[in-house]
Amino acid sequence: MNWNLPLIVGAALSTIAALLHVCIVFGGPAWYRFFGAGERMASGAAAGHLYPPIVTLVIASVLGVWAAYALSGAGVLQPLPLLSIVLPAITGVYLVRGLAALALFFFARERLSAFWVWSSLICVGFGVVHLVGLVQVWPGL
Repeated sequence: MNWNLPLIVGAALSTIAALLHVCIVFGGPAWYRFFGAGERMASGAAAGHLYPPIVTLVIASVLGVWAAYALSGAGVLQPLPLLSIVLPAITGVYLVRGLAALALFFFARERLSAFWVWSSLICVGFGVVHLVGLVQVWPGL
């Protein structure tokens, strides 16, 4: 078995993030607040609106699909459709999202919060892990 370890790690990170989003739905408003989703999402969850859990579960689903693509790129799963397009796109989304705090720092410093800093650092980390794996498997895609 010649699996790509960075993409397996990337899949694990995306899976953890997906499961965390599911936990946030069940954790309720306090979890939305703790994880920085904003008062609008927390208040909506407290009021029983469907928007917060639907958005959060859609994010969890996307992250789950991203984990499957990382495992496919790693060779653990059979090649998924458009793998050579989707895997770089996932990597790019993580890296660009990771730059959000930097963009806020330069262009909207008043909106920069601990949430943006930490989530951006996490996304950069996820993106770098995916990028390392992607570079390693690219010739075979």
